[in-house]
Amino acid sequence: MRHSQPGTSVTVRRSELACPANSLKMMAKAAASQADEVIFDLEDGCAPSQKVAARKTLIEAFGTLDFGGKVRAFRANGIHTKFFYRDVIEVVEAAGQNIDVLVIPKVHDAADVLFADRLLAQIEENMGWTIGRIRLEALIESAKGVLHAEQIAAASLRLSALIFGVVDYASNIGARDPVREQFALYHYPKAKMVAAARAAGIDAIDGVTLQLRDLEQCEHDARSAAQMGFDGKWAIHPDQVAVINRAFTPSPEELTRAKEILEAYEKSDIASAAGAFVYKDEMVDAASLPIERRKLAIARKTGLI
Repeated sequence: MRHSQPGTSVTVRRSELACPANSLKMMAKAAASQADEVIFDLEDGCAPSQKVAARKTLIEAFGTLDFGGKVRAFRANGIHTKFFYRDVIEVVEAAGQNIDVLVIPKVHDAADVLFADRLLAQIEENMGWTIGRIRLEALIESAKGVLHAEQIAAASLRLSALIFGVVDYASNIGARDPVREQFALYHYPKAKMVAAARAAGIDAIDGVTLQLRDLEQCEHDARSAAQMGFDGKWAIHPDQVAVINRAFTPSPEELTRAKEILEAYEKSDIASAAGAFVYKDEMVDAASLPIERRKLAIARKTGLI
């Protein structure tokens, strides 16, 4: 279990904006966006003929762009491809001090996470860096990945988030429509992934809304994800970021409620040693506190309070 202490060490991942790693222009735009995390993509975002050359462009981006305090990540090609090990070695050795996260696509089981973990550890040791500083995020985007989600989530202390990859998952299971009714069609894999992430004490990030210009669809998906328990959502266009951030940011009313509940719980404990109390006709006990504390932590990190 890797739960942080209440209100501390919270990494805000409301929005993760992905863009191709072979375009310095697009990476610069992502770095200047309001996304909490940017992910430069060597996998699906790059054509096969561009993957090797894109490593140099990616290294340049990590060395020259101003990220404004964002989480800096890149997605390598899949563990099971010929590109993965060179993606990691070349990019991390050259730019690792400016990288926070390696995103692993198409993770099928815990062994995939362990392979990436050990490769990173060897690079960090060789370079004289702190072992474990570069974190991992794992994309769950296959039937195997969903069925092994618990083991994947607990595989490594480096792992900071699971991400649901809806398009690849839909393709893997043979579905016809991966994008419009995500929460009706894919409730089971999404819910299972959230539960696995929570059991391991890591974040859960929902996948993309492919309709780039349909911000109403993006807002619907983001709000559904937040209601389901996800911490954030992938974006594939800068215009989606504000919509996603809004959906995962506590409202003023939510923040007021969180403060009042935490204060009332503390007073109840001191005054009567009661483990539960009534807040506006609602029973509240210790089970309600973590989500209220997290709302306040997000508000602090984003400057709302």
